[in-house]
Amino acid sequence: MVAPQEGHLPDPLSESVGVIGSGIAGLITAHTLLRDGFKYVDIITRDDSVGGVWSKERVYPGLQINSVHGEFRFSSMQMREPDGSSRTGGRLTGEHVQQYMESFAKHNLDGKIRFDTDVVNIRRGDRQRGWDIRVRDQVTSEERIFHYARIVVCTGGCSNPRFPKGLTPADAKASGFTNPILHSMNFRSRIDDLLSSVKPISFGETPSSSIIVIGGGKSAQDAASYLAREGRPVAVVFDVTDSFLASPNPVPQCLRKSRVLSIMSPHIELRTRLERFLHTTRLGAIVVYCFWNVLSWLSLWSLGVPRGSPLRRSHSFFWNTRTNDEGVPRPGSFHSLVNTGKIKLLAPARIARFGDDGQSVILDDGRVIPAAAVVLGTGYESSWKPIFNEETMEYLGLGQHPPETNKKYHWDYTSLANPPEPPRQAPQAASFYRGLVPVKSIPNRDFAVNGAVFSIHHAYLCEASAHWIAAYFRHDELKLPRGVDAALEEAEREAAWVRQRYPHVLHWINESHTASIAFWTWPQLVDELLSDMGLPGMRSGGNWLTWPFKVIDLAELATLKEERDAKRGK
Repeated sequence: MVAPQEGHLPDPLSESVGVIGSGIAGLITAHTLLRDGFKYVDIITRDDSVGGVWSKERVYPGLQINSVHGEFRFSSMQMREPDGSSRTGGRLTGEHVQQYMESFAKHNLDGKIRFDTDVVNIRRGDRQRGWDIRVRDQVTSEERIFHYARIVVCTGGCSNPRFPKGLTPADAKASGFTNPILHSMNFRSRIDDLLSSVKPISFGETPSSSIIVIGGGKSAQDAASYLAREGRPVAVVFDVTDSFLASPNPVPQCLRKSRVLSIMSPHIELRTRLERFLHTTRLGAIVVYCFWNVLSWLSLWSLGVPRGSPLRRSHSFFWNTRTNDEGVPRPGSFHSLVNTGKIKLLAPARIARFGDDGQSVILDDGRVIPAAAVVLGTGYESSWKPIFNEETMEYLGLGQHPPETNKKYHWDYTSLANPPEPPRQAPQAASFYRGLVPVKSIPNRDFAVNGAVFSIHHAYLCEASAHWIAAYFRHDELKLPRGVDAALEEAEREAAWVRQRYPHVLHWINESHTASIAFWTWPQLVDELLSDMGLPGMRSGGNWLTWPFKVIDLAELATLKEERDAKRGK
């Protein structure tokens, strides 16, 4: 346990904090710091509304998210239950989440957000104190420099679009392709262009050209679904698609919102007898294997995915993080539109280049596909590289790198006994403690990241992380590694775990979304954060029999500030 430092340090509460990003991580981080007593807190965002991925600029009608009612909110503010919750299991739309974020910001962060402010560069301040942030006003193009004593980067992993080689707008222009081409990030702002690129088709009509959507992930599926519902001909090109969770009826909360999914996935530490049984015994491994396979079968059956469909060529539930939550079957969803022939699948395939006629794309098998427009749901690059130069990236240790020690780590879990074939080249990882602080800067207590841990319950994890960051900035007593070397060893162990647990994920996901990966096991990570602060974990309660099925509610975090205050006052 690292004790608080006193005497020569100024009061952290009187110093400024800059929060970069106005998504769910940025909003709850700023709110938590303000409630903690930090007097000068700014949020800087390039958007003109809050929400990040769910801002007004990116949300469009019919967009569904993976979370359900009660999961994508903050403990201090309730969320209105969506219409038809009993039938849908409380499915949330993008518009629903965006309205909640707007309301939260209005009630709690009014006057604290600098909109339309693009961060150009972040670097150390003079004499290695604080942080200088160069920003550009997106309305006037004026540049300024703001200085903050501390900063929290909450830019996430979905703000800098990735264009595959040969498929950029510049490549399209060079090849003479004149039809619309855009990344799914800009889908909302380009909807009118897409709808006007091809006329609606009647039932049974064969279109001469289609809107081509590239990618097998949720962004590609959402874009294709919207266009198909608008009557436009759509074809989706992918090699491997995301897996998905689905059921014929809404899943009971004791399964959907409890620890059941988390204990069926191994964590770096197995802290309960049940977890040790499931992941270190042969019988337990059989239970785990059967559980995930039954989930996969049930999901495919629920949405009527036939044998031989390209949609069965999907990522593993267990070994990957490419899983969406589709809920119950519903008209107008991606899978129903595929089943009714309103979305055509060109898979498995990849697009090699734009056609020579300026009106088509060429698949890797040589097929020429007429393209009225192209939408790339091809993921995102790091949101950190555009705002940190190489020197600062190196200073903080933000970049991905090979293992820095010769020490070998391995977990002899029976549930991990048959992994997929490992990649030829060992994936690289960044060095973070708890996914929140780069290990090189731990002693400084003036830089943190929130929202870069890949998990399925972003709101709960981000709120717990915000309290950890507040304690860290305040020099509260906090369980931290003793020195940079100890922190680096802990980070290397975490990176080794991620490589063993998810052998292929680090090859495709960017570093601003992989400070750590606790996809299914986010409750265990939250328990570790609470333990660091000296607070009780497993807050949903239950006895030896019921604890896996107790619903995890964000209300469990509502008293964290008061608990931390009481601990500090002892």
